[in-house]
Amino acid sequence: MEPLMDMVLSAVGTVASGALSGAGGEMGRRTSERLYRLLDRAPAEPGSAGAGAAGDGQRLVLPVTDQERTAAASRLLELARTSPDFARELGEWVREASWLAPRAVPAVTHGASRPQMLPPTTSVFTDREEVADWIRSLLDDADRPPGAPTVAALTGPGGIGKTAAVVQCAHELRERFPDGTLFVDLAGASAGTALTPSDVLARFLERLGVPPAMVPGDEARQRDLFRDCTADRRMIVVLDNAHDDAQVLPLLPASPGCLVLVTSRRRLSRLVAEHGAHPFTLRPLSTADSVLLLRRVAGRVRSAAPDAAVRAVAEGTGGIPLAVCTTGAGLAVREHLSWDRVAQQLSDRIHGRRQTGVPMGEHPREDPADPVRLAQEMTYGELTPECAAFYRALAVWAWPTVTVLCAAHAGGVDEDEARELLEQLARVHLLEEVGEERYRFHDLARAYARERAIDEDGPGAMAAAVRRVAVGYLRFAAGADFRVLPLRWRLGPAYTGLTLPDRRDPADARRALAELRCERENLAAVVQAAEHHGFDELVWQLCEAMWGLHLMLGFHAQWVDTHLRGVEAARRCAEEFGDRRAVGRMLVQLAFGYIGLGQAHDAEEALEQAASADRTCGHRRGEASAVEALGLLRLKLWRHGEAQRGFEEAREILWRISEGDDGWRDVPRATALLEHHIGRAQARQRNFTAAFAQLNDALARFRRLPGGGDSYNEGRVYMSLGEAHLDAGDPDLARVCLDRAVETMETEGAVLQHADALELRARCHRLAGRPAEETDDLRTAAAYYEENGDQAGADRVRARLTELEEAGGRPV
Repeated sequence: MEPLMDMVLSAVGTVASGALSGAGGEMGRRTSERLYRLLDRAPAEPGSAGAGAAGDGQRLVLPVTDQERTAAASRLLELARTSPDFARELGEWVREASWLAPRAVPAVTHGASRPQMLPPTTSVFTDREEVADWIRSLLDDADRPPGAPTVAALTGPGGIGKTAAVVQCAHELRERFPDGTLFVDLAGASAGTALTPSDVLARFLERLGVPPAMVPGDEARQRDLFRDCTADRRMIVVLDNAHDDAQVLPLLPASPGCLVLVTSRRRLSRLVAEHGAHPFTLRPLSTADSVLLLRRVAGRVRSAAPDAAVRAVAEGTGGIPLAVCTTGAGLAVREHLSWDRVAQQLSDRIHGRRQTGVPMGEHPREDPADPVRLAQEMTYGELTPECAAFYRALAVWAWPTVTVLCAAHAGGVDEDEARELLEQLARVHLLEEVGEERYRFHDLARAYARERAIDEDGPGAMAAAVRRVAVGYLRFAAGADFRVLPLRWRLGPAYTGLTLPDRRDPADARRALAELRCERENLAAVVQAAEHHGFDELVWQLCEAMWGLHLMLGFHAQWVDTHLRGVEAARRCAEEFGDRRAVGRMLVQLAFGYIGLGQAHDAEEALEQAASADRTCGHRRGEASAVEALGLLRLKLWRHGEAQRGFEEAREILWRISEGDDGWRDVPRATALLEHHIGRAQARQRNFTAAFAQLNDALARFRRLPGGGDSYNEGRVYMSLGEAHLDAGDPDLARVCLDRAVETMETEGAVLQHADALELRARCHRLAGRPAEETDDLRTAAAYYEENGDQAGADRVRARLTELEEAGGRPV
């Protein structure tokens, strides 16, 4: 019985988690409601886990905790042992639930699951053969422990060349690892910049072929899915620039066929002691190798210099590759610089003398003998005043990447000038180009540039640069968010004047979402930077502009982090002269982030605070939205009666909005949505007569909306009517409604909703004994799912088609 218990328990966990986060879409919601009906038939002891709140007239709530899930699985199995019919239904539900579980996409069936994330090698890479030989020896060691990946940990100071070494080795070894390579810069130079494991896991899972909607919100489930995705695969995983063990451990694959390359400035003792990692300390280059690298970077024209002069420069760099490359790049682009002059400058600084021979004054941040700093100081001194000011402005915050948008606003220049200046800095190795028009600092270079900004520009100018970047990103994000979700109500002046063209490209919303996704990490950094400098009105508006990004793509850990900052910023603004409505708005959005993480209690608390905040400031539209969201959460939690009362309360709040009040134009559409929600809640309570009347009223309201109605939401109501008729045992009436839903979604171009309507209509055909019609709908639905990248939906539908084929076209 234990394997069966494990199977049912896993299904309960998958469905319950998905019901909160929204994973699995409408199919996930329907599977959750089916679990509710199964549990409602199973016996339960009074007061046992899963019992509902007293006075609600219900005895079941969504099993959120481990204890509740175990109790629910036990109840299901208890009834299955005594009822063959129930056992058959339970088995069918478990099979259905299995298609909702996030799963790995086999490398042989999905090209995206063979990621190739390695950055390119550098053409001037020099030496480090001992690193490659050492890693090969680890892989070829016949005595290495079975069942675990090979983990190599390279440590050494900043600029020593750890990243270049592991990237070069990974490229050389790729043929031994045919299932792909994963790479991430963990940004672990400090705790403040280090990426969270959850953020990295979400990125890896998507590159491994897991659809974004199926990536779990919590780190533990992301880690488990990552191990499933990498099981039995032969891959290289490069974890560059780790801050500590805690950042690395959740990112380790379980497959013994994997090679993990970790770099860090710190010793990772737990990784070595508990996971058998092999440590290697990287040393400076020899003088001979430094000379070779220096000549390669300086280029053919400059490499004809006398050996003694080149050797003197090489010795001045201390064999630190970053210093060698920065110095060589400066020589390559500055023809007036002589090797002798550079050697003399390095020597003067090493010995604490300025070029005049006067001893240098002490500076608390300076180590006169630091080769990296010396190289940066010399290169910085050769920049034009305009380029030097631009370089300092870029360094005012640790942006994950420096884009043209970021650079132009930081430097206060137009984008064409920003492109030229970025290229100048990249040519002298003060910036590294990591993608098309996307750059990053080595953290040592940024630290130096920031020191120069403090000394030469001062805190006021630095804060002004951050503000310009924040305003630029707010303008960008608001514009993209408006294109993603043009009909939602929103706060903040950033949306003023935004319009859409009369003939809009149907793919524009998808492009806008992709643009937001590319800037996701920078947007989070901008929120942090704006908060640090006290730009509270920009903090909450940036969070508002990220709503479409997070609602559509998740990234729940970042969502909660940014919106916790947004809540506090909105509260500080409200205490002064800011928009008091923003507090409730931020709390509602924060609650959705908590829901994605499965933290229902935190979400409920945030929504109650939101409703209270909006009530206090007299913002009825916001209060109605918060109460509606609270109802939707309770609907997910199977607290159907509470949900219905919440929707009715929100409707009453809307009705108190007078013409001309804030949000009054939105009242008709918002009311129609609430009527739809009320009907759904009534259907969940099996009060079908009331539900049908309520849903038909919602349908009429959507048709009467200004501008010719809201056809898309009419289609959604037809879906709810079809589902309610199915639950009431009338597949023929359900089919009539679902025919309209299919037609409407096709007309609207809502492809995934069209596929879902077809899948639900196929269920009507199944119940009515029409296997040919069921097959036709399922085939069309599978094609739509595949066309839109929902591989899990396509696989689920094709599994049902296989069942039909095996049954010879008979109902199964």
